[in-house]
Amino acid sequence: MHEDDLEINGETIVLTDDETGRTITCTIERFLEVDNQDYALLLPVDSPVEIFEWQGTDDEDEEAVPVEDEAIIDQVFAIAKAVLEEQNLTLKRTAVMLTVEGELPDLDEEDEFLDLAAEDEDEVEELQFLASFYYEEQEFAVYAPLDPCFILVRMDEDNQPKLLSPEELKKLEPMLAMIEDQLFDEFEAAGS
Repeated sequence: MHEDDLEINGETIVLTDDETGRTITCTIERFLEVDNQDYALLLPVDSPVEIFEWQGTDDEDEEAVPVEDEAIIDQVFAIAKAVLEEQNLTLKRTAVMLTVEGELPDLDEEDEFLDLAAEDEDEVEELQFLASFYYEEQEFAVYAPLDPCFILVRMDEDNQPKLLSPEELKKLEPMLAMIEDQLFDEFEAAGS
């Protein structure tokens, strides 16, 4: 793929998860073509967040584990939403990920962060603490990733975004990492 194949668009588009019916509003950051198929890299308009469950027996052994079970998210969603509303953030059950509408608190030195080892052991994902709460004596916390969260989609014949199948995602993952690195560099340059 050549640099010329990539273009920044920035227009807003709505992505729908056909399985759940949930939507997410995103901006288009890049268009790309692979094997005569059009793809786009999207950036959610609202801030992505993740709910973590604190597991372990004492403070030293405690570990924050991302909640990926939809049933658990269903159980704790209303509580997380209420806790975030105290910070003028509206938690949304959107396609692909949870998001919050509203302005995230400014980062400062005293903020609580969570460092998660990514799948690639050399990389660490840094997350900003937003709120914590309890559900049935289990502690949960909501964190926002500090790096942008991109969503790779296939563009159909009507120029509408479609989520990738696991097979498509596996095929495109190596290329996606390179494009994300390039976009992270652009975001950092724009922010400084």
